[in-house]
Amino acid sequence: MAEIRVGKNETLDSALRRFKKQCSKSGVLSEAKKRKHYEKPSEKRKRKAAERTTKRG
Repeated sequence: MAEIRVGKNETLDSALRRFKKQCSKSGVLSEAKKRKHYEKPSEKRKRKAAERTTKRG
C-alpha cells in the first residue's frame, strides 16, 4: 500500500504526483487490473509466454 505524508510547504499537486509515482513503482494499479477479471490458467500461460518473447527483444 502506497502511503505519503504531505509536508507543510508542499502543494497538493506535488503530493499527488509523489503518490502516483509510488503506486506505479509498487505495482498496485497493475495488480488491480490483473485481478479485475478471472484469468484462466491457459490464458495466463499464453500471456507469460508473450511477455517472455517481448523481453528477449
